[in-house]
Amino acid sequence: MTTDLRVLEASEWERWFGTLERAFGGALVSSAEQREMWRSVTEHERSIGVWDGDECVGTAGAFTFGLSVPGGGVVSAAGVTMVSVAATHRRRGILTAMMRRQLDDVRSWGQSVALLTASEPEIYGRFGYGVGTRQLSAEIDTSRVSVKVPAAAPGAGGDGGTRLRYAAPDEAREEIESVYARLVAGRPGMLERRPGWDRKLLIDPPETREGASALQCVLARRGEGDDAETVGYALYRIKPVWDSAGPKGTVEVEQVAGLDPVTYATLWRFLAGIDLTSTVSASNLPVDDPIQFLVSDVRRAGIRVRDSLHVRLVEVGAALAARAYQAPVDVVFEVDDAFCPWNEGRWRLTGDEKGASCERTADAADLSLSVRELATMYLGDTSPAALARAGLVRELRPGALTEASIAFASPVAPWLPHGF
Repeated sequence: MTTDLRVLEASEWERWFGTLERAFGGALVSSAEQREMWRSVTEHERSIGVWDGDECVGTAGAFTFGLSVPGGGVVSAAGVTMVSVAATHRRRGILTAMMRRQLDDVRSWGQSVALLTASEPEIYGRFGYGVGTRQLSAEIDTSRVSVKVPAAAPGAGGDGGTRLRYAAPDEAREEIESVYARLVAGRPGMLERRPGWDRKLLIDPPETREGASALQCVLARRGEGDDAETVGYALYRIKPVWDSAGPKGTVEVEQVAGLDPVTYATLWRFLAGIDLTSTVSASNLPVDDPIQFLVSDVRRAGIRVRDSLHVRLVEVGAALAARAYQAPVDVVFEVDDAFCPWNEGRWRLTGDEKGASCERTADAADLSLSVRELATMYLGDTSPAALARAGLVRELRPGALTEASIAFASPVAPWLPHGF
């Protein structure tokens, strides 16, 4: 029987989402509120399903995001999501067909970049996705480790005038979103949150807590009365543990954000000092996160790094022109892209910290690479020189590799704050 690949109708969402859940081994949500949240943010016109008769056997969707890029700009990007193929229909080319249709669609929508978080990274490399950001996790032994708060500006007091207060997470939603929005342009890889996405972080069904407390929130404020400003927040849970020696609970960090170093460190010092706990655990931090420099013993901080956001340049010229570069660059790339052949060939990138242009050229190539490596370089997480040492970028003009490596670097590590 032939299959039919088509745009998702709103009336088909339950069957479509059910196919996704089955492919991932069971329910992806544990509450009606979570299910409704995912239904509400699904962009049906950007989602596709593959049908075998009345049965949905393949799913893929795309969210519309603003992605921060080096230089402080934001580009419109397609957040690829909810990709699955029914186990009964594997090895029939369904995934390839969906990826083909999706990238063609993204191009037609005028978006030069696609993004995803991969359940299995190996799958998406063959479609041109490269690891664009990584994330750091930490498990800090707070019975042995202290957190230092740096000196505040003169006259601001030891903590810069920062004051912490508890707040109900839902009631703090606007303040959380305000702080988050102010941070987006300062770090590549962050997403401008569209309406509805503020719910994702705060939905807190008891079934998902695995013995931990309800979500707790602390706001960091500066100033007094009506002039007080929210400058940071921490969202976390406490998982109580007791043994014969006493309490050894864990503080499970969901997100910490601060608009300045003192606020950020103050929030971490608070988390590390919560009574009846001896561990602070965080699963998603930037790889340059200050906490690894603020702890008194980094070896007892349990630092680990793994891949996070995977990036695909759908339109090479437009994507490279959309970001700024740390130093002047004038390099011709020879790009290999079998899956999106419109990207193949030579592209001249010229730019600096103020902006860039990237146009097709017949000039001799300076660097040769695939679109996957170009995506890996795009947000500044990995340098062209590192990829060259792996044999994945070839230098054709002496000096071009150093020039590109300096230009593509970001002074702030790119980071994806939450999945989608």
